[in-house]
Amino acid sequence: MHRLTIITHCMLAALALSTAEAVIAQSTSPAARPKTKADIDLLMTELSNWGRWGNDDQLGTMNLITPEKRRQAYSLVREGVTLSLARPLEKTAAADNPAPFIHKMMLTGLNNPGQFAADTYIVSYHGHAHTHMDSLGHMFYKGKMYNGVPQETITADGASKLGMLNVQNGIVSRGILVDIPRLKGVPYLDAGAAIHPEDLDAWEKQSGLRVGPGDIVIIRTGRWARRAAKGAWDVGNLSAGLHASCAAWLKKRDIAMLGSDDGSDVAPSQIEGVTHPIHQVMLIAAGIHILDCCDLEALGAACEKRQRWEFLLTLAPWAVPKGTGSPVNPIATF
Repeated sequence: MHRLTIITHCMLAALALSTAEAVIAQSTSPAARPKTKADIDLLMTELSNWGRWGNDDQLGTMNLITPEKRRQAYSLVREGVTLSLARPLEKTAAADNPAPFIHKMMLTGLNNPGQFAADTYIVSYHGHAHTHMDSLGHMFYKGKMYNGVPQETITADGASKLGMLNVQNGIVSRGILVDIPRLKGVPYLDAGAAIHPEDLDAWEKQSGLRVGPGDIVIIRTGRWARRAAKGAWDVGNLSAGLHASCAAWLKKRDIAMLGSDDGSDVAPSQIEGVTHPIHQVMLIAAGIHILDCCDLEALGAACEKRQRWEFLLTLAPWAVPKGTGSPVNPIATF
């Protein structure tokens, strides 16, 4: 009976694996890419990590960044050269920055009998201007967040679950830059251009890297290069980014975190009734934290110079109790 039970469990596990692989293959096929809200609802179920690390888990795929993964990431440091992925905080309103960073000086060097300067910062960081990360408590769908946490747990006091204190010890892993403009031989992608799974496959082949469990994948669209060339525009409604079909690719690779130089999602999303399918599937179903609005121009140049697209990536988010995200300064070390 015990042997029969083991065999049965193995058969069920194999069946579940083959079913998941079939769903991933179907969703990444050009002929069968997600097109409707119903398709995204299917992905929300098939790509779910709910319960994978227990019913009370609040870390999601951060669980994949093990001590061994961190040691492997540190072994990537050869030169000791560091590079920031943060966009300098902009104080001027623009089409892509409706809520500028506010910097108020409280004490200056003028008519100050004391010895100290002091200032106050005010930042509305969620959006398309300031480099930040989203907690798993940033988004909900059908009343639920990651692992089934009810949206009502987000109150005027903040996120009682899935908040920023879950990652206050910092994030350290292998970072991989996926530079789609360089893949295509252009300085930047056109606004509204969609990145598909075959683009991610092509980048792996060209770079010689394979994305794996616990990696932090950073997607460059060239958003800031386009802004420098053509000026600011409403990136919330028109921007290059990942098509919804990439969600299955990323889940299959078991990444720990997803980042980009805008909001990861292509806009418009090409999915009627779903504005942010990548955000939705990553944050809510898969439990993958998201890093938004990085400035990847210097990183892209540094990687190209070295012909090396992997590096140690470290993030130290603000330790905000019940926060739904945090401004952050990601550091790549070569």
